[in-house]
Amino acid sequence: MATVDVSPTEACGAWMASSDDVVRLARAWIGTPYHHQASRCGVGTDCLGLIRGVWRELYGSEVQQPIAYTRDWSSRAGEELLLRAARTYLVELPPDVIAAGQVLVFRYRCGFAAKHCGLATSPVAFVHAMEGVAVSEVALTSWWRRRIAGVFSFPGIN
Repeated sequence: MATVDVSPTEACGAWMASSDDVVRLARAWIGTPYHHQASRCGVGTDCLGLIRGVWRELYGSEVQQPIAYTRDWSSRAGEELLLRAARTYLVELPPDVIAAGQVLVFRYRCGFAAKHCGLATSPVAFVHAMEGVAVSEVALTSWWRRRIAGVFSFPGIN
């Protein structure tokens, strides 16, 4: 699929989606093998690829091609590329209330860059892709909650 620059405002007119639609789309990726920098349901994806794929389903095109990024979760904080992209294309929400359909961004360790993301399917579960594991839905345990660096929604989702 060709990549097109689309602003979140322009993308919102695609169709009136709900958080239930986001959850349904995210769950369709369950079982997709992990593949760094990929974003193809059933073929291969990483955590960002999952978010990109759901965006494409919601809005019909990709916002922009992501820059190359490492899979190394131990990168020291400096440039917060994932958080910066989330703040550019998504709607930032208070981190204290998590609901279905929200994008969760995680910081693996304090002092390190946020390098992981997933989609909440409820206040207590989320879908994500991790190296060595197919896309899965897991509990949003206290371990994960402590690592939340940002909570976002897709533009125009009700």
